[in-house]
Amino acid sequence: MLVRPLVGIFLQMSIDKEIVEEFLNESKSLIDELIDLLESIEGNFSQVKKLADYGNNVDRIMGGAKSLALMAPPEHAIHLIADYSALCKAVGYKASQITDNEKFFDVCVAILLDATENLRELLNNIHQNVESLKEEIPEAFIERLRWVSKQFNESYSMSVGLGSADQGKMKQTDIDELLKKLGL
Repeated sequence: MLVRPLVGIFLQMSIDKEIVEEFLNESKSLIDELIDLLESIEGNFSQVKKLADYGNNVDRIMGGAKSLALMAPPEHAIHLIADYSALCKAVGYKASQITDNEKFFDVCVAILLDATENLRELLNNIHQNVESLKEEIPEAFIERLRWVSKQFNESYSMSVGLGSADQGKMKQTDIDELLKKLGL
C-alpha cells in the first residue's frame, strides 16, 4: 500500500542540477580520455587489449548515468545516455578480445571513435528532448554498429575479469534489445 504513493513521489522527483553538472564534467573528461586512447591505438593491433580500458572508462559514464536515471523522469535524456553507454561498453569489451583479425579491430576502433563522439553530443545536449537526440544519431552509424555487433559470437564477453564463464556474456539479442530500447 505504501509503495504506490512512494512511486508517485519518486516519479515526480527531478535530478538536482548540480549533480547533473558534476556528472557532465566528469563524463566530458572521460570522453576526452576515451578519444585519446582510441586515437593512440588506431591502426596498432598489438594494442587491442587497451580496448578493455575503453570499456572500463565508458562503464563509469554508464554507471553515473544509470544512477542519475533513478532520479529522473522516464522521458529524460539520461536514460538514453545510460543505454547508449552500455552499447559502447559492450563493443569496447568485446573488441578487446579480438585475437586474429586486424581489419576487424580497425573497424571496431573506428566505430568506437564515432560512438564516443556521438556520446559527447548526447552529453552536450542532455537537456534536450529524447526524440530529437535520437534523430541526431546518424542512421549510417546505427547500421555500422549493428553490423559490428553481429560479428561477435557468443564466446566474446561484454566485460573482463569475471570469475564465472557464463557471467558477463552479452548475447546478440541483448545488444539488439539495447538498440531497440534506444529506438534505433
